[in-house]
Amino acid sequence: GNVVSHTQTLTVQDTTAPVFVEALPADATVECSAVPTAVVLTATDNCTTAQTVVYSETRTDGSCPNNYTLARVWTATDACGNVVSHTQTLTVQDTTAPVFVEALPADATVQCDAIPAAVTLTAMDNCGTATVTFNETSTEVAGACANYTITRTWTATDLCGNDIVHTQTITVQDTTDPTFVEALPADATVQCDAIPAAVTLTAM
Repeated sequence: GNVVSHTQTLTVQDTTAPVFVEALPADATVECSAVPTAVVLTATDNCTTAQTVVYSETRTDGSCPNNYTLARVWTATDACGNVVSHTQTLTVQDTTAPVFVEALPADATVQCDAIPAAVTLTAMDNCGTATVTFNETSTEVAGACANYTITRTWTATDLCGNDIVHTQTITVQDTTDPTFVEALPADATVQCDAIPAAVTLTAM
């Protein structure tokens, strides 16, 4: 009946966090029109076969509607509550100017009675809307009678202040002779006592 015994107690614990399987997305600065889609990450654990990865995204607005940051967080938790997380910070910015939609009016030299009307231009932007403002000024040409230049400026601006400018210069000149309004008196041979009075002519 003599007995000897030995008891070994194994305390099993899980203190190791899961690890992500895929390459982790790095921080980046991107254009507002090129924000990448969030990648899908999975994780493995030393003691559990399957891990659930929870994804969240937080946006922080910047100085204008298309300047902001995205904080993307992937979190993997194993059965014992060990956690690993990865955060990617995307700095989103708008540095691209809008573009005009219509054909741009070219510089021109025109007669003073044939000045074209200013065209209406619109613009589109890679990340939103753009507004177009128009301005027109005229400047007399020194020493030129009735000649002057018209400067027309269209400015397209997006929501973050990026802009593009188109300028058209119209040179206005008068090279056309006036015309008489009345019938012109014809050459004539007359008697010395029948010289007609000179008619009064006007011109336009």
